[in-house]
Amino acid sequence: MRTGLRRFAAPAPARPVQEPEPEQPERCEMCSEPIGAEHEPGSGHAHMVDVETRALMCTCRPCYLLFAPRGAGGGRFKAVPERYRHAASVPLAASTWEAIGIPVRMAFFFTNSAMGQTTAFYPSPAGATESLLPLDAWSELLDATPTLADIEPDVEALLVNKNDDGGFECFAVPIDACYQLVGLVRTYWKGFDGGEEAWTAIDGFFADLRKFSEPVGAMHD
Repeated sequence: MRTGLRRFAAPAPARPVQEPEPEQPERCEMCSEPIGAEHEPGSGHAHMVDVETRALMCTCRPCYLLFAPRGAGGGRFKAVPERYRHAASVPLAASTWEAIGIPVRMAFFFTNSAMGQTTAFYPSPAGATESLLPLDAWSELLDATPTLADIEPDVEALLVNKNDDGGFECFAVPIDACYQLVGLVRTYWKGFDGGEEAWTAIDGFFADLRKFSEPVGAMHD
């Protein structure tokens, strides 16, 4: 009996430690070549948009450059530009913002060439939420930011941020930057007002945008 009890009291034999499987490198969604992690310096990681499905694709640098010229590949795939521009003070009427129906202080707008229309989205805990965009409201937005009105359909967006003082700033950014903002909100937002952690991440995102964006005036000279 004692011998049997000792069998349960004795330490279990050590199990062999399994080495973690090596992390698989991300691959280009066009040619399957390995690419570095997103936002990793020198990784060659780039983005394209499938215009038909509106999907954002991760690609290597050679594939990105192949589709960079306008109309390449019949226009189905478009390389996401890498330019960032910032208009620090935009004369946007509060009534225009209210007409768009955005319940938060930020939204982005881009033109879907396949549908032939401009759409408004705002980041939310559920992801990118679409908002009804009256045609005249979009016209008023462009009138307020003519220096940013040349955004490329499908791959660039007009990102509007309402400041604490009630004023507005606008950015012309690659569409993937908007989805990065959406990801921050989904990750950190808590409760009704988001919480301190979420707003720290959001404010940091806009601070970084201001640093590497080319400053432009809201109006043409």
